[in-house]
Amino acid sequence: MHVQEWLDSVPAAAVYGVVALVIGLESLGIPLPGEIILVSAALMSSQHSDINPFVLGACATVGAVVGDSIGYAIGRKGGRPLLAWLGKKFPKHFSEGHVATAERSFEKWGMWAVFFGRFIALLRIFAGPLAGVLHMPYWKFLIANVLGGICWAGGTTAVIYYVGVVAESWLKQFSYLGLVAALLIGLTSMLVLKRKAKKAQAARQEPEAEAAPVPAGD
Repeated sequence: MHVQEWLDSVPAAAVYGVVALVIGLESLGIPLPGEIILVSAALMSSQHSDINPFVLGACATVGAVVGDSIGYAIGRKGGRPLLAWLGKKFPKHFSEGHVATAERSFEKWGMWAVFFGRFIALLRIFAGPLAGVLHMPYWKFLIANVLGGICWAGGTTAVIYYVGVVAESWLKQFSYLGLVAALLIGLTSMLVLKRKAKKAQAARQEPEAEAAPVPAGD
């Protein structure tokens, strides 16, 4: 909620830039909440006409692809000492166990690990640098990187955008239904109370009638 409130306070052009930058830095290997930023911005685009979902998806895709490519170059140049340094700086994300798990995924799936890694938070941070460290051929990495970036960034934006539109429409319908239900409940309550009041009044009048003096006959 804080992320969406903050994004809502900046101009639309800045939202595009922030999304591309955060996703790019995350893809480069810096643990940042790229997915949260993208989901929040996509949800905003369903509620604000000044944020175009197509432009947002394109910016997110460019950030993902460029960030992963830079991460690949850094990983290829830095090698395993880079992973060791990252493990000291970010032990929560680049621990030896996490690195070993990601490395097994790359050895087993190859370029598919880059593609599907885009949809997994941990592998999304690892994909670029680790592919470079393992000397994956760049053309394989690039294909998987571009396809994964398009499917993840574009797909997430589209899904969240349409969910937001449908949810907003449903909530509007729900508000109208709620108003009608409230009126019916109010009317029913009024009728029930009125009926109970009449019964109570009739019950009070019966003892009074019985206690009234009977006039003497002529």
